Amino acid sequence: MSIAIVTGSAGLIGSETVRMFAERGMDIVGIDNDMRAYFFGKEASTKSAAEDLKREIKGYKHEEVDIRDFERVSAIFKKYGKDIAVVIHTAAQPSHDWAAREPFTDFGINATGTLNMLEATRQHCPEAVFIFTSTNKVYGDAPNLVPLRELDLRYEPETNQTCAEHGFDENFTIDQSTHSIFGASKVAADILVQEYGRYFGMKTGAFRGGCLTGPTHAGAPLHGFLAYLIKCGVSSAPYTVLGYKGKQVRDNIHAHDLVAAFWEFFKAPRNGEVYNIGGGRFSNCSMLEAIGAIERLTGKPMNWSYKAENRIGDHIWYVSDTRKFARHYPTWKQEYDINRIIEEMVQSRIQTERTAG
Repeated sequence: MSIAIVTGSAGLIGSETVRMFAERGMDIVGIDNDMRAYFFGKEASTKSAAEDLKREIKGYKHEEVDIRDFERVSAIFKKYGKDIAVVIHTAAQPSHDWAAREPFTDFGINATGTLNMLEATRQHCPEAVFIFTSTNKVYGDAPNLVPLRELDLRYEPETNQTCAEHGFDENFTIDQSTHSIFGASKVAADILVQEYGRYFGMKTGAFRGGCLTGPTHAGAPLHGFLAYLIKCGVSSAPYTVLGYKGKQVRDNIHAHDLVAAFWEFFKAPRNGEVYNIGGGRFSNCSMLEAIGAIERLTGKPMNWSYKAENRIGDHIWYVSDTRKFARHYPTWKQEYDINRIIEEMVQSRIQTERTAG
């Protein structure tokens, strides 16, 4: 039986990966030590999600291992050896705000942890496909240099800009910009993934995600804006919009659509490839548009306020140009646009509140 190693296996993308790859006939070894609770508190813990996977997924084995510990990571890879067909590395410190608090922790997890996973793969299963969940933060705040038009509810690029029709592609610069500490650690990891593909000839792919989301996302104030926004909207908890008049735009990709892209890459891998992968023009919204959609679905106004100071390195407008991946893998299709994503997440949150109540 082919084995998939999934790091961050109890998180949003990791758990979706476990389920999809298991459904398609693979045994799964999940690596997750619930660092999310350390980052964002008990409410963000992935322990219950890990227990669900153990109970529900036949052939799932859980390893509570810190990816910064190369000896323990390597021991897992040595145990399964060349039976490992694919490594899907989704574990990360995901917040650019949190990273500034503990830069060593952030870099250790995002950069050194990724190096550990790559080297364990090279030593024990060099023919395995290696898939890395990177981020659009590798571009820093360079996208903010694009001239924008201010509309009623959002910003949009001026029509003469290259990104206006399809978004930012993989040729956009990562240099001479403010990335945040998180963005810098992910740049290091992203380049390592590319280099192991190009230098060592390994089958590696870096997926530079936009906003990754879905109903199982444990949103927190410092990470997972859409999930946390919806949580506040359903519970009437206060929410603070930071900067840009609430007109900042993000593309949102559902976990299912992202993991479906992983599967396509696994079936026909490339060496040292990079893809911008997000909702694209198919699925994006501004903060004000998201608030309006949540209010329509809940039937009540949100309890939100505004602070003019934006987060350091935050994007004003970011939409991924996904055409490169679509060219390479033409059978991949996005199923969830922004309206379907928000509706599903609102309904899921309402059900969670009812159950808890």
